Amino acid sequence: MAAIGKIRSWGPTLVLVIGLALFAFIAEELFRSCQATSNEQRQQVGIVLGEKISVQDFQALVEEYQEVLKFTQGRDNFSEEELNQIKDQVWNEYVQNTIIAKECEKIGLTVTDEEMQDLLKMGTNPILRNTPFVNQQTQRFDVTILSKFLNEYNSLQSQGSQIPDNYKAIYSYWRYMEKYLRNQTLVMKYQNLLAGCLLSNPVSAEAAYNDQTQESSIVLAAMPYTDINDNDVKVEDADLKAKYNEQKEMYKQEVETRDIKYVSFQVLPSDADRAALMATMQEAQKSLQDGVATEQVIRKAQSQVAYTGMAVTRAALPTDIAAKVDSMAVGQTSMVFETRSDNTLNVVKLLSKSQMPDSVEYRMISVGGATIEAARATADSIYQALKGGAVFDSIAAKYGQNGSKMWLTSEQYQSSPVIDADSKTLISTINTLGVNELKNLELSQANIILQVTTRKAMVDKYDVAIVKHTIDFSKETYSKAYNDFSQYVSESTTIEALEQNASKFGFRVLDRADVASYEHNIAGVRGTRDAMKWIFDANEKEISPLYECGNNDNLLVVALTKVHPVGYRDMESLKEELTQEVMSDKKFEAIAAKYAAAKSIDEAKGMGAKVDTVSQITFSAPVYVQLTNASEPALNGAVAATEKGAFSKKLVKGNRGAYLFQVLDKKDREGAKFDAKNQEQTLKQRNLQAASRFMNELYQNAKVIDNRYIFF
Repeated sequence: MAAIGKIRSWGPTLVLVIGLALFAFIAEELFRSCQATSNEQRQQVGIVLGEKISVQDFQALVEEYQEVLKFTQGRDNFSEEELNQIKDQVWNEYVQNTIIAKECEKIGLTVTDEEMQDLLKMGTNPILRNTPFVNQQTQRFDVTILSKFLNEYNSLQSQGSQIPDNYKAIYSYWRYMEKYLRNQTLVMKYQNLLAGCLLSNPVSAEAAYNDQTQESSIVLAAMPYTDINDNDVKVEDADLKAKYNEQKEMYKQEVETRDIKYVSFQVLPSDADRAALMATMQEAQKSLQDGVATEQVIRKAQSQVAYTGMAVTRAALPTDIAAKVDSMAVGQTSMVFETRSDNTLNVVKLLSKSQMPDSVEYRMISVGGATIEAARATADSIYQALKGGAVFDSIAAKYGQNGSKMWLTSEQYQSSPVIDADSKTLISTINTLGVNELKNLELSQANIILQVTTRKAMVDKYDVAIVKHTIDFSKETYSKAYNDFSQYVSESTTIEALEQNASKFGFRVLDRADVASYEHNIAGVRGTRDAMKWIFDANEKEISPLYECGNNDNLLVVALTKVHPVGYRDMESLKEELTQEVMSDKKFEAIAAKYAAAKSIDEAKGMGAKVDTVSQITFSAPVYVQLTNASEPALNGAVAATEKGAFSKKLVKGNRGAYLFQVLDKKDREGAKFDAKNQEQTLKQRNLQAASRFMNELYQNAKVIDNRYIFF
């Protein structure tokens, strides 16, 4: 009993211990759950209609589209700007396809396999004309060519055979295009469904025709708002609030944006840097002029244009060099000159100029042997046989070759930065041989029996030595710029200090409003992704660290001044815009009071209005008023509602002025003739265009979250 009593005395302690243990267990599980959720969120590129897409899945879509572009454009890689465009394209298509798929699912709208087959059989979709499955005779997509390819590919795959790389590329390309075609077809079906809800009839067709073709000529009295001094207009907070409430729906934004101040400094070469480069270039110029070996001069000067020793067309030369060579004599070396377009110093020497074919047709027999001597002996016997009248194809076949004719064009070799000795010998020989002339060409490891069969398009070709060097800053120059900018950033811990210290260090603070997360850079400077991430993680009034960006030549610091969340913009951020709106309203009221008694153009002119004649005014196109330098759509409706000869019923409020007018004439445009059928068709096309704008409404309801800035 005593033991039981003792245990009972521990009751509260045991309850506390057990409670703490349970709490620790629950807290640990909660922590793990939160951590897992946080990790998942950090891997999300975005959300559309609650559907999440991970960075891995999005990157897979980007790489898929890149491979398509590489296949269609014959590209190996893309620039940073091009990659940004690709990512934007992929994201926009993903968002559109996700939204449309959800909408179509609600109403049971699909694209069936049978519809896809019919589409391929017809082969009229413009997308199909750019595929590899086009019949060369009809120049149209041919589904039988596609079927044949897919059957061959599937057969190789099922047999476990090695599939050629070009087959893999074509297959991947087609799978993408098939998916793209299905998505686009679904979009068009949905769009056509919406367009069908917008009806056209003969009455609306005739009204639309009259809006386009009935032209009015008027005498216009304009009272520009600029005639009233801004200082004479009193704008109060109550006026701004009333205008804000009146136009509040205009100030709703669908994505978060942020206002920043920033300082961007580009490091440029110093005078000492330019002087050092000029000395190098002048040394190269003298060496070329004195006949020092070209390769040695180019290598020592570290030219950005390699020397191959091959004569090339003007198209293969840098633009600034091509502009000089025609006016140079053979053997002449230019003085050092600067090209601002590519920021370089240059020297060029014209070594030779000759007329050579731009394209050559040739055939050859490659001759090898157990030893070089054996190959030389065999090649000599072949050469003598051909000289004696033997048939080229027959000799080639005897040595296991077909001797078929091939083309060599200037474009195939002249852009190559490096050409080995054997290739150089072969290309030079092909370019200089006469038609039907034979050559036993000795190369380092074999012989080639060569015959030229056709020479086409004789052009000027140039053998030039080019020393081209970018005017770069030195390490010392960059180090000094970095230290100065770093000191400026370290002394500027507030926005006020950032602005106050700028002039002391020789910098300038710039403003940028409404930076959005889908943008790829700041201030047009590339390589600013880290700064973009900082902007959307920072709090108002914070100053960023120093960023090195651009082409490793730009220094950047950013201050976050304002966050504009999704929803209605606050009135304070719109104060300047609202003030202008209110001032225009008040100026119009003042003008209306002054010109209330004006019953004619002459009376308005006598009160100070500016008068002009405006013709060819239609209801469908905004009229441009030269007196106020503004497009004034309000005038179109007012003029259309006023009879010929009549004076305007009331003062028209415009964007930049108030207006009175008298209609001089109304007539149909010369040569215009109403065709009800054609006009109805035009309206249907307009309805289709109007229906295409449905995506904006759907996008707003999709609650799209775009986190690409975190990863890209």
